[in-house]
Formats: sequence, structure tokens, C-alpha cells
Amino acid sequence: MRARPQGTITRGTTNPNRLRRVDRWLAGPPAARLRRSGDPLVVDLGYGANGRTTLELFDRLRRVRPDVEVLGLEIDPARVDAARPLERPGLTFAHGGFEIPTGPRRPVLVRALNVLRQYSEAEVAGAWRTMLVRLAPGGLLVDGTCDEVGRRACWFAVSPEGSCSLTISLRLAGLERPGVVAERLPKALIHRNVPGERAHDWLSTLDDAWARAAPHADFGVRQRWIATAEAVRDAGWPVRDGPSRWRLGEITVEWPPPSGVFD
Repeated sequence: MRARPQGTITRGTTNPNRLRRVDRWLAGPPAARLRRSGDPLVVDLGYGANGRTTLELFDRLRRVRPDVEVLGLEIDPARVDAARPLERPGLTFAHGGFEIPTGPRRPVLVRALNVLRQYSEAEVAGAWRTMLVRLAPGGLLVDGTCDEVGRRACWFAVSPEGSCSLTISLRLAGLERPGVVAERLPKALIHRNVPGERAHDWLSTLDDAWARAAPHADFGVRQRWIATAEAVRDAGWPVRDGPSRWRLGEITVEWPPPSGVFD
């Protein structure tokens, strides 16, 4: 008898195109992992009450790797049944949780957006460990949160080998300051945006650099964001990528994994 999936049922709310920012990133910097994989399996964990965002992920990754296979996993069987009409060659839906029941196959990418948000901070390390052992060597787990319409998003990317990064992606038009993403920090950080914590230092540094870059707004909001990214990099933060990603409203920084994940 198959074991009960690991996890609890989430609220399941989602909207079409809500996860476009993380999908765009997955089709960007991490795409080399997918291209060189001998088994291009991707798992969308906890897609919610509507499988539409899993279909969107499939369509976007097919541009990177035409033979990619995407599996949407949900612990609620009713949600799996509801998503089945969206299936097509290369896209399937199944019952499962953090244990990622893909048999002997090991996914190269796992997207778990707006899933751990509903857990306690103490449960994050265990959930990560459970998912990471199922990844293929060189694979990547993406855990994060976004707002209801996908204009503000923040996610961790972590590999089984222990490397970790944190990405912020924002709609730049009308942006008051980068720190507005605070309410969308991943669960491992949401309660750590307080003085003395790295998350607070990072958002404060971004806000200060954004304010100082105000004169660049005369050349457009993207130029202001690029100047902000350059300033925090020059201040010593381990910022990845460059203007081609920054102009999208993204910024990625190397980040130590939460305690307990690789201890």
C-alpha cells in the first residue's frame, strides 16, 4: 500500500500567470541544468486548485528543452482529478507531496512556490531535506512566495550539493522601494526581517541603494534598478548575474542555507 503523501493541503489559491517571474528565471540562469540533463524531468509541487500554472511552466520550459517532462504533484486527489484535462504528451499530474514519488527517476528541477508559506519556520529544514534527496545530481529546488498577481516574488534556489541563492523579482513600474517584498519573503526568512538579521540587512541595503539611485530614474526605471544592483554589489554583497537579468526587475544574491538543512 502506498504511503500517505508528506505534507498538508494548502489553500490552493492561484491565478493564471502568477508564477511568470520564477518561470522566467528557471528558463534563464538555471536552464543549463535542464539542457544537460540526461532525464529532463521537472516537478511542480503543490500547484494548488488549478493546474494552469503547471501548464504555463511546461510551455515555458519547452522553449529551453523541447523534450522536457513536467509532473504536477498535489496531495489533494480532487485537485489532481481537476487538473487531468490539461494533460498532454510531456505534462502529467499525480498524487504526491514532499517525498516526490517519481520512482527511480529523479527530477532536475522542483518548483515549490507558495507551499511552505503555510508551514511553520521550524518545518522548513525538514521539508527541504526531504525534497533535496530526491533531486538528480546537479538538480535545483526552488522554494518561494509571490503575491496574488505575480508582481512581487522572492525565492530560494538550493542544490543537493549545498549551494543556495536568494532571488527577488519585482514589477519595477511604480515601485516605491525594493523592501516592499518583505511580506513575500520565503518562510525561512519571513520572521527574520528584523535588525541584526541578514534578511533585514539585505532589504535595508537595497532600499538605501534604490533611494540613492533616484537620479537614474530620468533614464527609466530599469536604469535605476541596474544602478541599485551595481551599488549593492560594489558594497560587497555577492550579487550574481548582470544587467541582462537586472533589467527584468531581478536580483540574485548568494545566500547561506537555513540552519538544519545540511547540518
